[in-house]
Amino acid sequence: MDPATDMVAIAPGRVTLSDRRTQSTWSIELGPYELASVPVTQALYAAITGARPSSAPGDLRPVEGVSWLDAVRFCNAASAGAGLAPAYRVAPRAGGAAGADADADGAAGVELDPAAGGYRLPTEAEWEHACRAGTTGPRYGELDEIGWYRGNSGERSHDVGGKQPNAWGLYDLLGNVWEWCWDVYDAEVYGEYRVLRGGGWFDERWSCRASVRRRSHPTFRIDDVGFRLARSLAP
Repeated sequence: MDPATDMVAIAPGRVTLSDRRTQSTWSIELGPYELASVPVTQALYAAITGARPSSAPGDLRPVEGVSWLDAVRFCNAASAGAGLAPAYRVAPRAGGAAGADADADGAAGVELDPAAGGYRLPTEAEWEHACRAGTTGPRYGELDEIGWYRGNSGERSHDVGGKQPNAWGLYDLLGNVWEWCWDVYDAEVYGEYRVLRGGGWFDERWSCRASVRRRSHPTFRIDDVGFRLARSLAP
């Protein structure tokens, strides 16, 4: 089994999110869910999609160079392969377009089916709740021991699971690659831009904290952004 499909059950809880730009905070109640112990690897991405988009190859390195839309499509393909109901309803591509042209409409054609049991992206509340694992500080451990960032990465990604996990058995939540979340960042200001969490191999220490939020367009691809799988559980 690829380590990226090793799912960890997360109990219900409450998390308080914050945004540095707007100086706002908000709390969210969470039901039970599962989160993969590591980000999706290049080997798993290739096995499901046949594609290897990453700029720094390695089967156990996190897949990167993938957009939010790529991640959504992967989730549905992985669900189909596992015999699970897809979590996303994705509108057909206009004219059967492929590649960049297929993403022209952004995330407009994607809807989440909350009752489906398939793989999906975590919400940012789920992500932060799981990252903190009951801790209240900026990180769940000493950064050099838990994550790959500019100070120790050699400016490259590393195999998943190589640093210490948090108390709930989750690896690489801080550093290595940023992770796409389901949520819109701020629709009034940034339109359909989606949330990224966790910091990456090229980031300074400040960016690799449980509360840090970044944003990008759902078609954006770069070499320090990947994702991990989540699944809803019955309450």
